[in-house]
Amino acid sequence: MSSYRPGGTRSNATQAPRGYVPGLGRGAAGFVTRSDVGPATGRPTGADGMGGDDATAITAAASTGVGGSGSRASELRAAKLAMQQMQRAQQQQQQQQPQNPFGQAPTGYVAGKGRGFGGSTNTTSNDGPGGGDPSMEGSLFTGKDESQFDDDDDEADRIYDAIDERMNSKRRKINDGNGTANNSGSGGSAIGDQFRELKQKLASVTEDQWAAIPDVGDYSLRHKQKRREDVFTPLTDSLLESRSMANADATAGGQNAMAGTAQVNDGATSTAGFRTNLSGLAEARSTVMTMSLDKMSDSVSGQTVIDPKGYLTSLSNTKIASAAEVGDVNKARLLLKSVRDTNPKHGPGWIAAARVEEAAGKTAHARKLIMEGCEICPDIEDVWLEAARLHPQDQAKTILAAAARRMPTSVKVYLRAADLELHDHAKKAVLRKALEANPNSVTLWKAAIDLEDADDARILLSVAVEKVSHSVEMWLALARLESYENARKVLNQARKHLPAERAIWIAAAKLEESQNHGDMVDRIVDKAVRSLDKHDAVVTRAQWLKEAEAAEAAGAPLTSAAIVKCTVGRGVDDEDRQRTWADDANAALSKNAVATARAILAHSLAAFPTKRSLWLQAVDLERKHGSASSLDEVLAAASERLPRTEIFWLVRAKEKWLAGEVDKSRSILTEAFKANPDSEPVWLAAVKLEWETGEIERARVLLIRARERAPTARIYMKSALLERECEQSDKALELLEEGLKKYPTFAKMYMMGGQICSEDLTKDRINLDRARKFYQRGLQNCPKSVVLWCLASQLEERVAEYGTGSVNAGVTKARSLLELARLKNPKNPELWLESIRLERRAGNEKLAVSLMARALQECPSSGLLLAENISTSPRVEQKSKSADAIKRRPDDPRVITAVAALFANERKHDKARKWFERAVKLDSNFGDSWAKWYAFELDVGKKDAQEDVKQRCVAAEPTHGELWCEVSKDMPNRRKATAEHLEAAAQNILEKMQKLN
Repeated sequence: MSSYRPGGTRSNATQAPRGYVPGLGRGAAGFVTRSDVGPATGRPTGADGMGGDDATAITAAASTGVGGSGSRASELRAAKLAMQQMQRAQQQQQQQQPQNPFGQAPTGYVAGKGRGFGGSTNTTSNDGPGGGDPSMEGSLFTGKDESQFDDDDDEADRIYDAIDERMNSKRRKINDGNGTANNSGSGGSAIGDQFRELKQKLASVTEDQWAAIPDVGDYSLRHKQKRREDVFTPLTDSLLESRSMANADATAGGQNAMAGTAQVNDGATSTAGFRTNLSGLAEARSTVMTMSLDKMSDSVSGQTVIDPKGYLTSLSNTKIASAAEVGDVNKARLLLKSVRDTNPKHGPGWIAAARVEEAAGKTAHARKLIMEGCEICPDIEDVWLEAARLHPQDQAKTILAAAARRMPTSVKVYLRAADLELHDHAKKAVLRKALEANPNSVTLWKAAIDLEDADDARILLSVAVEKVSHSVEMWLALARLESYENARKVLNQARKHLPAERAIWIAAAKLEESQNHGDMVDRIVDKAVRSLDKHDAVVTRAQWLKEAEAAEAAGAPLTSAAIVKCTVGRGVDDEDRQRTWADDANAALSKNAVATARAILAHSLAAFPTKRSLWLQAVDLERKHGSASSLDEVLAAASERLPRTEIFWLVRAKEKWLAGEVDKSRSILTEAFKANPDSEPVWLAAVKLEWETGEIERARVLLIRARERAPTARIYMKSALLERECEQSDKALELLEEGLKKYPTFAKMYMMGGQICSEDLTKDRINLDRARKFYQRGLQNCPKSVVLWCLASQLEERVAEYGTGSVNAGVTKARSLLELARLKNPKNPELWLESIRLERRAGNEKLAVSLMARALQECPSSGLLLAENISTSPRVEQKSKSADAIKRRPDDPRVITAVAALFANERKHDKARKWFERAVKLDSNFGDSWAKWYAFELDVGKKDAQEDVKQRCVAAEPTHGELWCEVSKDMPNRRKATAEHLEAAAQNILEKMQKLN
């Protein structure tokens, strides 16, 4: 083992080969770092000419670098150049020495290696590291000359040299600025030199200063990441017990003890070697709960002072404040504290602060704050009231007593104190004391009077009207409690104290009306209006009308009428009186003020006795809200004022007839004949009266007189209809022929003639031809009559019933008639509907669908066609057809009724009723809606619903509708009532539904 002594040589070492650089062959060139205080100084020695200066130069060049920069690139470059110089020197020496007779040794030759001699591995070095393995002699760049370095290497060297020079210049500038010397060969300063002065100053640091130096924190990323809180899932006692039993020590003896308790063995206490009985935890919880409930229980066994429902409610109402709410409360506290500090006399600030604490659950702190506010703001009643609210009842009484002493004129404090009392006598005492301090407070007088009975209240009111004579309510209350004579005296005194108050005058009028002094009412109201005008009291017309409505609501209709009579014309122009008064009457009716509306209309009719619209409005009012006698009075007055207006005569006669007074109805119509001898409605009304009462001969005589004195087409038609009903077909046809000669364009007579020949007479070829002639003449004179075209086509369709022609021939003839009708009457939905139904009756369903499509193209907004399309479409298409129909005609009763029937078929009863209701509201005169609704209720509804629909239908008295007219205009049903027509139409609908099902 070799030893190394600085400055010496190695033992048993041979001389290093020429040009040897330690470590250069394996790339271990010397380099300088900033931590080094100086360059490497090791220098090899040799026995030959290179052992001294050359080896030292190479070593120094490899250690320090050519440029003195200390960089890796410069050191390698310097080593390359030194190696090249050494090789050139060796070549020159070889050329100068004598040539070897054996020639030059091969490359890589080692003497004696072939016979097993490996050579000595020891080298001797005087100043630095010794030699190495001969096989490691040379370097990575041995055998390379300068020509083997290309331009890229030179450019790289220049770049690195420039960078090194730049860095060295920066270091020199820094060192020059700091006043330090550059001790390194590379021009850079050592780190030790930079901190030399600071290290010297450490000698003066004391122990306290050294201990005060803070520790360097750990700012690594793992501390910056937010740790997730550990989540612990509680386990049940049974699971813990089972695991404890499984892991129990088999050798552990003794009795299990509760956790945290000691185990007693033979009189000695021991805390070691016991196991926890986890089931005891649940038992302990139960014990604690039992103890808590026992504390709240009463002394009597089985009873408790806790209301279970209230207890659970309080638990459910317990509020747990979140972090955000707590933050808001703290902010509110800071703000309100600033308010109190800025303006301590500001009462609302104290109140708000107390309420914030109350909301936060700090009731005690809230009470403390509000009491402090009472001390700082003793003259603000709201602060005292808030303090009383926050404290219990007994303390609240004390607080209010202090407030009353501080503010004896505070009404709110006394009222609050009275509310806190539980007994009436205590409340009365508080209020009387309050009245002593505040005798002019109306509020206190009202509160005190409310606690008294009638006699004591009268006494208090008599005193109150003296103390607060400006209070109208006190005067009126006293007048209500007094007798009639005393009430008059009280109201007279009130009128003297308050001459501009209209309520006193109106109260006086009501008082007289209560004593049935109707004549006094008008005089008092008239005097009131003049007195108020005299004292410049501004009372508008609208205010007077409101007073009239209020008087009516109070049960004084005469007072209301008197107010209307005296004030309804105030401030209204003459040109606008009729319109304004009509609007006032309607407005009063909308508020259910019937007497006021009646009085307004009476005043209007007095000013305009010949206005037909006002009389009709009055008649409608009495019909809806009045009695039979009042309606008869209005109708009699209207007939007297407007004798040439038949409607009032007819309505009056009808009302008497419906009331069973037929003779009175006849006398009314007789008077109507006198006033209107040529009036068709009066003649027909008289005929109908006799007709409906069974006086056929009298009706026939009246019709004869009517044809003589006032001949019209309707009179001829009614005459023929009477004969037809009496089964006098020939006489009816004669009257029709006579009427058609005078009125050839009246289509209904052609219809009646055709129906008599085709339906009433024998069904043969002769009557068929007579019916055809009636229809042909009607179509020639009335080509626009749609009903005539439909009746003619239906007659041709049924020719087979008369023994002439076939069914197909009849259908073909009917189809041609309808096509001709559509040409002469384009865009007519009734004709299209008749054509569609004709094809369906003939079994041509596809043709019917095609016709429906064409019809909807020509009449896209026809409710008749849309309703038919809904009812006849396949079930899967009915909903879409319904939606399209509603979009096109949302207000057509036929469409709405068809949709309601669709819901009824789908068993959606509630929706069906809703849509039926909508249909009858759109048009109450459309009988088909009533019939289908009543049929629906008969099918699925209850008795109450059926009766309700029937009563409403009777009140509406419908007259239109295809299904309705089929029943009502059928000869056997002409004399039946509306209810009977409804039942017959509903039965027909139900029969059709049963056939379809």
